[in-house]
Amino acid sequence: MLKVLSFTFNPFRENTYLIINEAKETIVVDPGMYDNVELTEFYTCIESQQLKPVKILNTHAHIDHIFSVAELKRKYHIPFGLHEAELPVLANARTAAQIYGLKFPDTPEVDFYLKEDEIISFGDSQMSLMLTPGHSPGSISFYAPKEGFVISGDVLFQNGIGRTDLPGGNYNQLIESIQNKLFMLPAATMVYPGHGPVTQINIEKEYGFLTKCL
Repeated sequence: MLKVLSFTFNPFRENTYLIINEAKETIVVDPGMYDNVELTEFYTCIESQQLKPVKILNTHAHIDHIFSVAELKRKYHIPFGLHEAELPVLANARTAAQIYGLKFPDTPEVDFYLKEDEIISFGDSQMSLMLTPGHSPGSISFYAPKEGFVISGDVLFQNGIGRTDLPGGNYNQLIESIQNKLFMLPAATMVYPGHGPVTQINIEKEYGFLTKCL
């Protein structure tokens, strides 16, 4: 069984996740640690729980989700996976950070590309990769059917959806991703978003943002 731990980091209050299997191997999703205080918090958790990071997976490449990718690659010698459509977003990261007056470390090199409908085996469990564009061109959601959760990045939030006014955003595409991908998951599926608290698919379908605007 997979376990999910969450942190909230950086000026954008982004959610970073650890997906942990029964052997304490750990996939880091969207590492957004911005400064040494946040890195210390993250590393203390890894060490205290005796976790072994094995790879980095990103839902997308906006700066708040990738601040510490290069740092973790160097420290743990682990690979970084991203959808290929996110490469222009990644290449623009330093410029985006400058717009917000933020520092940005080295732009990380992608080691492998995530693909739609790909299955990642992780311990005794599996995660399927769902291409859910709209907030960004190559947004990926990670769905674990056995455990009943999905990490949605900035696609679906509690009573909200991702913004589409950034380069590569597309409102109609985002709505299609939510309705035809995420809302097709079992009703009780827990949603771990890129910002804000955890929610559920059935709650968002019945009471969420889309019920008010469609």
